[in-house]
Amino acid sequence: MSKIGRKPIKIDGVRVEVKGQEIHYKGPKASGIYHLSPELSARIEDSNLYLVPAKNKENKVQKQVRTINRTWGLNRALLANELNGAAQEFEKVLEINGLGYKASLADKKIIFTLGYSHKIEESIPAGISVEVDKSGQKVKIKSSDRNFLGDFCSKIRELKEPEPYKGKGIKLQTEVIFRKAAGKGKK
Repeated sequence: MSKIGRKPIKIDGVRVEVKGQEIHYKGPKASGIYHLSPELSARIEDSNLYLVPAKNKENKVQKQVRTINRTWGLNRALLANELNGAAQEFEKVLEINGLGYKASLADKKIIFTLGYSHKIEESIPAGISVEVDKSGQKVKIKSSDRNFLGDFCSKIRELKEPEPYKGKGIKLQTEVIFRKAAGKGKK
């Protein structure tokens, strides 16, 4: 049995309705419909949502245990992320390290100065909000969709990945860059 799939999903602050294989949710930050896998069914008890293996016509749990375990844990994790994003936005902070490296906001774009001969403009997609601090060294990105947020942050990080000698570049605040010792050149 799936250890992750058995865990309840807290639905505090989100209105959830189960209609067959569709789970309709609405929260202060987002709303939508999650389509559940046919091997699973959902039920609401107290303020928790539970995903359980679906029963067939004879009221027995399906026998494909391996398939059910894979989809059970996956669907539970994806649904929990959507419900958490509907209640409260996910947030990631990017740090920009390097002399003269900075970011600024203009309309619906982030403008980066990263040591190249030109500035790089990155448009901000709908569903994402961006804040830049006064120094331009920290960029706070928020979204209700966790996957979309991660993709956008990795796209920005690819503009100038941190190098291992001085740590110059764009990195996540939680990321640790392992530094290399500067080698002695040949004489």
